[in-house]
Amino acid sequence: MAQHVTEAAGDGAGRPDSVLARVRSRLPAFTGALRRVADQVLADPAAAARATIVELAERSGTSPATVTRFCRALGFEGYAGLRLAIAAETGRARLAGWTVDIGREIQPGDPLDRVLDQIMAADTRAMHDTAALLDLGAVERAAAAIAAAARVNVFGASGSALVGEEMRFSLHRIGVAAWAWRDLHEGLAGAALLGPGDVALGVSHSGETRETIELLAEAGGHGATTVALTGFPRSPLAELADIVLLTASQATTFRPDALSARHPQLVVLDLLYIAVAQRTHARAHAAFQRTAQAVDGHKSLRGAPS
Repeated sequence: MAQHVTEAAGDGAGRPDSVLARVRSRLPAFTGALRRVADQVLADPAAAARATIVELAERSGTSPATVTRFCRALGFEGYAGLRLAIAAETGRARLAGWTVDIGREIQPGDPLDRVLDQIMAADTRAMHDTAALLDLGAVERAAAAIAAAARVNVFGASGSALVGEEMRFSLHRIGVAAWAWRDLHEGLAGAALLGPGDVALGVSHSGETRETIELLAEAGGHGATTVALTGFPRSPLAELADIVLLTASQATTFRPDALSARHPQLVVLDLLYIAVAQRTHARAHAAFQRTAQAVDGHKSLRGAPS
């Protein structure tokens, strides 16, 4: 049902694929020995790029056959392809100036300049990984559906609800009839009123939030086009959606994946919002002008006497 991103090397648009982002997005699907190989690669990508298949197997407590299965699960024919992809990615990171070790935990005694560098490095890496993972064709399809929709409902819980509210606000400013629901009962009522031609967008980094899954399923059951914004292409939310938009994250101390995914999520939704505005340019421009004028009188007057 879902139109998943392909796991080929690159997307044909000049944006190199991030194999490490691909590994992170597949973590929930890896268990046992495959998970140990994934953890070893993510813990020290540079070392994995230098290691032989036997060395990586020993470090992860597995076997060369397991490493080969891991490579094929990621879309590589063998270990040579995985090793080359990791080496290229770590090399790009060095050339880009990502000198901060983004795998290092932030310590209680770290000075704020070091913490800032750590956060900036992690967010920068997450943004680049998201750009590599994102299927722009899926963004195009989602934008076309929203541009033509009579109603758009956005679903999310906790931090994802805040991200969803940003999207609702952006769409509302350009004249798209959009609602964002946090309460399950109200959300179910809203989802039940959707139909063919409407759009339901579910936001969940894990793709496992039960309420968001239920809301998107309800909307889809009534014929609405369903869109999932998630970090995991094989999550329950992604599996039931018509269109899947993938994001990456880079966790740091006090900022687990769900929190560190917020900025990449907002970037993807900003891209989707602009794509909608492009498709409805005349209507969107007029609506934006009217809404801006309506609130302009409540801004502080420069030069006015105090």
